[in-house]
Amino acid sequence: MGRVKTTMQNASNPANNKTVEDLISRSNRLGADKRNTNFAGGNTSAKGTEKDPVTGEDVQLLWVKGSGGDLGTLKVENLAVLRLDRLNALKNVYPGVEREDEMVAAFDYCLHGKGGAAPSIDTAMHGLVDAAHVDHLHPDSGIAVATAADGEALTAKIFGNKVLWVPWRRPGFQLGLDIAAIKEANPQAVGTILGGHGITAWGATSEEAEQNSLWIIDQAEKYIAENGRQDPFGAKLPGYSPLPEAERKAKAAALAPVIRGLASTDKPQLGHFSDDAVVLEFLESSEHPRLGALGTSCPDHFLRTKVKPLILDLPADASVEESVSRLKELHSGYREDYQAYYDRHAAADSPAMRGADPAIVLVPGVGMFSFGANKQTARVAGEFYINAINVMRGAEAISTYAPIEESEKFRIEYWALEEAKLARMPKPKSHATRIALVTGAASGIGKAIATRLAAEGACVVIADLNLENAQAVAAELGGSDVAIGVQADVTDEGQVAAAIDAAVLAFGGVDLVVNNAGLSISKPLLETTEKDWDLQHNVMAKGSFLVAKAAAKVMIEQDMGGDIIYISSKNSVFAGPNNIAYSATKADQAHQVRLLAAELGEYGIRVNGINPDGVVRGSGIFAGGWGAKRAAVYGVDEQELGKYYAQRTLLKREVLPEHVANAAAVLTSSELSHTTGLHIPVDAGVAAAFLR
Repeated sequence: MGRVKTTMQNASNPANNKTVEDLISRSNRLGADKRNTNFAGGNTSAKGTEKDPVTGEDVQLLWVKGSGGDLGTLKVENLAVLRLDRLNALKNVYPGVEREDEMVAAFDYCLHGKGGAAPSIDTAMHGLVDAAHVDHLHPDSGIAVATAADGEALTAKIFGNKVLWVPWRRPGFQLGLDIAAIKEANPQAVGTILGGHGITAWGATSEEAEQNSLWIIDQAEKYIAENGRQDPFGAKLPGYSPLPEAERKAKAAALAPVIRGLASTDKPQLGHFSDDAVVLEFLESSEHPRLGALGTSCPDHFLRTKVKPLILDLPADASVEESVSRLKELHSGYREDYQAYYDRHAAADSPAMRGADPAIVLVPGVGMFSFGANKQTARVAGEFYINAINVMRGAEAISTYAPIEESEKFRIEYWALEEAKLARMPKPKSHATRIALVTGAASGIGKAIATRLAAEGACVVIADLNLENAQAVAAELGGSDVAIGVQADVTDEGQVAAAIDAAVLAFGGVDLVVNNAGLSISKPLLETTEKDWDLQHNVMAKGSFLVAKAAAKVMIEQDMGGDIIYISSKNSVFAGPNNIAYSATKADQAHQVRLLAAELGEYGIRVNGINPDGVVRGSGIFAGGWGAKRAAVYGVDEQELGKYYAQRTLLKREVLPEHVANAAAVLTSSELSHTTGLHIPVDAGVAAAFLR
């Protein structure tokens, strides 16, 4: 039993295998440099030997990056492990190129052991090529050669007989057979240029495969640099130069909500903004309309960016109003064009059209807005379009950019295998695609709400007086693809506007605002100063007004509805001693809820409030001295204040920040889509505070 157990353990832990260790290291190095391949693009493999845990005999295996994942962060669990004998035997049952999609399901019958990633469509490329180590990458320089009109001749000129040309073929079993045949017929070759797609390289060792991949990339880069035209995008267009940075950001923030609303016509999207120099240079050049209309070529690119972007055809100094008007016209035309594209190529068994809105919107002088189902997808779509611009530059420098045919793009975009991959995606969480801004979110109730909304799939802006604390909370929630931290004094209209702009530029807009920032000073009437009164009203009443006003403007421009939540208090309806300023401003907030619910309903914006009470543990207000003062009023020890509050409730339960967060999550979910103007008590039951 000991020998069997050891064999089984070794088989289930490929990390103990030097071949796998070298593969992971090579993959991470290649993926860490975006010159080599785009995020989640390309794949690598290695062949080697392990003991079969059943027979105890050596078995030849293929370890290959599975479906999904990224080379730069590849781990052992992201590899698919297949038996080479069974994989090669698939050649005997291959039904031909018209039915090659069936081979992906057949890969499952070649798997070795349990766990691991699902085999990708590129598995055949790795398994059928007679080389111990294979890399398939999407470098900008390699794709530039692959998309050049005379790419085949350029391949021979740049690489001689060391790298061979493979005409465009959709990824799959047949492409694997084609590359294997080229490798067998050309023993001197170290790789191929895949027409319209990328590169594949191989080697007898992991080091050799990596060196060959990098050599192909470097040679292509060198040839383009030494032989390419200096102005591949043409002359500069008058009036299309980049705006100064401050103007650029301001115009981007003004346009972003409208653009996001347009891009979300079919389904809500999250956004990303980039004013990368590569984008700005492209948009100020005369050839950008022609090249943009041609679209991208590499399958990884256009699956993320769609077949082509929407490009605003106005100069950089066009007003926001003029730009918005033209964007709406162009968006209508884009949708008509996309419908026509679908109709031209769709067959009876094609998947339904997934949406006709652009994933990439380009604004001269300003930058690029990219969109996706989550922030990472939106950001990566933008990165891919920058890759595409680099590809166009390289191809135009040495030849003419000639992407794959539109019909082939459709075959990839509406591939049954791609549809199946999308169907396997997990069900979206309740707040997916929603952008929330929470004030006072670096601690207490605000932090709990931000944490809950992020857990439900929202992107969250942590707004707080303390920038360092806000950024720390954002990092805890998952970093910039989930949350950002901003400094905001809600009594300052300029700082509120800056916080909203930060949300818009980070995620595309604002869907949900929680007015939580607050403080409390507990004093009897005769000891309450004008300064005490003004401070509390400025932070909570005025601050909530300023935040709601700025957020509502964005929500109306987006035309996607929205939610505004006020964290009021039991004290907004309950009269207690020594609390005149705090309770009065909470009553102000409570009435703002009713007033704004009445005013903003026509825009689909819901406005609701939450009335907590007795939230002692984790509360910034109580920790700041309020707790001690309230304890003194009630004649109890400050450490016992939470229990005291609990005992005076109907449910005899202590209220925690997480309970308030639960209410915020429910109020802003689709479960209460028809509710506005409501105040929910989260106080464990205080009869004197019942709403009447």
